[in-house]
Amino acid sequence: MAKDLSGKRVAFMVAPEGAEQVELTEPWKAVKEAGGRPELVSTKPGTVQAFDHLDKADTFPVDKVVTEVSPDDYDALVLPGGVANPDLLRTSPDAVGFARGFFQQQKPVAVICHGPWTLIEADVVRGRRMTSWPSLRTDLRNAGAEWVDEHVVVDNGLVSSRKPADLAAFCGKLVEEFAEGKHYAQAQSG
Repeated sequence: MAKDLSGKRVAFMVAPEGAEQVELTEPWKAVKEAGGRPELVSTKPGTVQAFDHLDKADTFPVDKVVTEVSPDDYDALVLPGGVANPDLLRTSPDAVGFARGFFQQQKPVAVICHGPWTLIEADVVRGRRMTSWPSLRTDLRNAGAEWVDEHVVVDNGLVSSRKPADLAAFCGKLVEEFAEGKHYAQAQSG
């Protein structure tokens, strides 16, 4: 049975450039097909430049600038990867605060590939079991997370995944968690 996200608004936060396109478009499609309302949030208005690994791919229109919205406006958050995308987001206090707010409000978050860098900066991974692109293993461990090499990991409403090859499982789990309204335990700080 398909999970229903009718009436749920889901923020997809990406930097103005560097998001891995398939890690944006496939979860976006899954949210829409489940009846949810995805919105593209970025640190600047206009469009974002997605990438296919290191090559420029398509551009996508920004729906909202992160300074114009709050986690109050959304039911869940998706953080796509790509190397440059989360690296740029973690240097934006507004983007980091927006991500942290979902944890403070105990709302579900899904993150893939290099996306956890934003959550590390937000100091919300301590005590959580997660996966990511393998190069983030040490970063996540140093931030207090338990890193595991699995396709998809669900920890108390936080859905994490390793790479584009895991997208089918990742999309299924994020829709399931968002539909069931899974909530996080309060974020732990160090």
